[in-house]
Amino acid sequence: MGGCFSKPKPVEVKIEVVIPEKERSKEEMSPNGKASPLIYKVNGTARHYHLEEHPIASNPYHNPKDVVEASVCHVKDLENGQMREVDLGCGKALLIKESGEFYAMGHKCPHYGAPLVKGVLSKGRVRCPWHGACFNISTGDIEDFPGLDSLPRFQVKIEKEKVYIRASKQALQTQRRTKMMAKCISLSNYNLSSTNVLIIGAGAAGLVCAETLRQEGFSDRIVMCTMDRHLPYDRPKLSKSMDSHPEQIALRPKEFFRTYDIEVLTEMQVAAVDIKNKIAVFKDGFKMEYNKLLIATGNTPKALSCKGKEVENVFNIRTPEDANRVVKLATSKNVVIVGASFLGMEVAAYLAERAHSVSLVELEEVPFKKFFGERVGRAVMKMFENHRVKFYMQTEVSELREQENKLKEVVLKSGKVLRADVCVVGIGAVPATGFLKQSGINIDSKGFIVVNKMMQTNIPGVFAAGDTVMFPLALRNNKKVNVPHWQMAHMHGRIAALNMLAHGTEISTIPYLWTAMFGKSIRYAGHGEGFDDVVIQGDLDELKFVAFYTKRGPRRWLWCGRTASCAESQRSDEVVAVASMNYDPIVSKVAEVLAAGRTIRKRDVELFVRHGKTGDMSWLTGKGS
Repeated sequence: MGGCFSKPKPVEVKIEVVIPEKERSKEEMSPNGKASPLIYKVNGTARHYHLEEHPIASNPYHNPKDVVEASVCHVKDLENGQMREVDLGCGKALLIKESGEFYAMGHKCPHYGAPLVKGVLSKGRVRCPWHGACFNISTGDIEDFPGLDSLPRFQVKIEKEKVYIRASKQALQTQRRTKMMAKCISLSNYNLSSTNVLIIGAGAAGLVCAETLRQEGFSDRIVMCTMDRHLPYDRPKLSKSMDSHPEQIALRPKEFFRTYDIEVLTEMQVAAVDIKNKIAVFKDGFKMEYNKLLIATGNTPKALSCKGKEVENVFNIRTPEDANRVVKLATSKNVVIVGASFLGMEVAAYLAERAHSVSLVELEEVPFKKFFGERVGRAVMKMFENHRVKFYMQTEVSELREQENKLKEVVLKSGKVLRADVCVVGIGAVPATGFLKQSGINIDSKGFIVVNKMMQTNIPGVFAAGDTVMFPLALRNNKKVNVPHWQMAHMHGRIAALNMLAHGTEISTIPYLWTAMFGKSIRYAGHGEGFDDVVIQGDLDELKFVAFYTKRGPRRWLWCGRTASCAESQRSDEVVAVASMNYDPIVSKVAEVLAAGRTIRKRDVELFVRHGKTGDMSWLTGKGS
C-alpha cells in the first residue's frame, strides 16, 4: 500500500489497486520477524486477509454518469513547480506541474478544508498552509498529519497542447479518500479475552495506529480501550469550539469501526500491565492477553491544590461534556481561568463574547513567554485585552470560596478577590502512566515513557505514542523530547504500527501545531525549546508577523590551513522553530526546508528581515548555500 513514506514518481495519473506481492515471514509478529500482510497465523491457523472489494478495471470510473471531463488550461499556462485551482463545472481540482508532468487531485485539505493551492509544493508533495498536512502528488496519499484521509486523484491527459482532467463527480464533491484497508477474518473464532494488538488509549495516536495496521493489510484482531465514553474525537476542538457535541467532532463514525473490525472498549481503564505474560489488567478485574501493545494514554490535567478546590463549577476541560457544561455555566456569568496555557487562552478567547467577564490568572509575566517569546506573548496579550479579557499575572490562586457549595470567589495570593461563577483550570498536565510504575517499562523521572525512533519501549513488542512519550527528534540532533501536540500524535501512531509489522521505519517528521483565538491563528513548526533569540519580520501590533526562533548550533571543526595540525571550531546560530500570524504559508515553507534536512541560519533570516520582502530568500527555497 502507498504509505506516508512512499517516494513520489512522475507517472501518468490513473487509479489502481496494488496488492503487496513480496512474501514476508509467515511467523507470528515478533521483533525479529515481519508479519505478513497476506498470511497471518493465529493459534496455529493460517488466515488470509482481504481488502474491501474495489474492482480493478482499465476504466476506473464505473458509472459513466458520475464522470466529468474538462479542458482546464494550455500546457504552457503552468511552469514547473506551479499549482492552480481549476473548475470542472461540478467541482474543483488542484492541478500541479512538476518536472514536466501534470498531476491532479483534490483541492481542499481533508483536515479542515484549507485551500491547498495556497500551500507549499516541494519534491513531489503538497503541504497544507494551515496545519502542515502533506499529500503525495502522484498518489494523493497523506504523508504527514494532521488528518486521517488522503486526497482523491484524478486522470490527466494532454491533447493538442491542452490539459484535460477526468474525474469522478462524487470525488470532486467529497474532496477526500479513505485508503483501502484490510478487514479482520472471522471475529467469531477469537477468545474475547485475547487480542493480537491492544491499543490503550483512543486518541489520535491510537486511532492512526489501528488504521495504519489495516491499511498495511493486517487482518488480525485489534482492540482499542479508552476511559472515555466516546469513540475517538477531535480533542483540540474542546477548547477551540467548546459547544461542539461528541458526534460533531468524531474522527470516524461508528460504521467505520464496524466496517474495518476495529473494536473500541469505552469506559475501560487499564490498571496494570504484566509484560512477562503479556496481559493487561483492567480496573474492574477483566484481563486481556495481547501480542503487541501500544500505550497511548495521553496526559492527565493538573488540578489546583489550594483551599476549596472541591467546590462545584471548577473544571478541567477533558471531555465534550466538560466543555459543553462550561459554556452553559459561563454564559452571561463571571469566569476565572487559571493558567495562560494553550487550553487556558483558547477557552478565554471562546468565552470572551459569551461571558459577563473573563479573568485570567497566570504565574508568569507574559502568556506564552517560554514558547513564543516575550514580544509575541505581549502582542497576543494585547489582543486579548482588546476583547475585554482581564489578566492577573505573576500570581496564583490561594483559595476558592463557595456559597451553597458552588463557586463564588477566587482569591489570589496577591490579595485580589475575583468574582467567579465558573473556573477553568489549565495549568498543565502530567503523563497518564501511573499504572505502569511496576511494569518494567522504562519511564523517566517525570513519568514519560522513553521510546526510540521506532516508538519502541525497552520491552519487545511494547510501543508507546503521543503526549505520554519522550522520543528522539531528528530536528534537534535526536535529543529526547516530549511534543504533546495533535500532529505529532498522528505520526507516532503511524510509526508504531509500521514497526509492529517490522518495517523498521524511523520517525523524522517536523513538529507542527496551531492555536486559534478570536478568529486568528498562530501557526508553529519546529521545536524551539530553549531558544536563544527571536528574529521577527512584520508588525506585531497589527498581528501580521513571522517569528524565527534561533539557537546556537553544534560546534563544527574546520581546517584553518595555517599549520599541519591546525583546526578551529565554529558555531552558528540556527533556526529551530518558526511561528506566524497572517503570514501564510511561511510556516509550511520553513517546515519543508527543515524536513529536507537543510539548515536555516540566523544571519539569513536577519538579512531577510532587514531588507523586507526584497531580501534574499534563497534559504527558504533551498537554492542558497
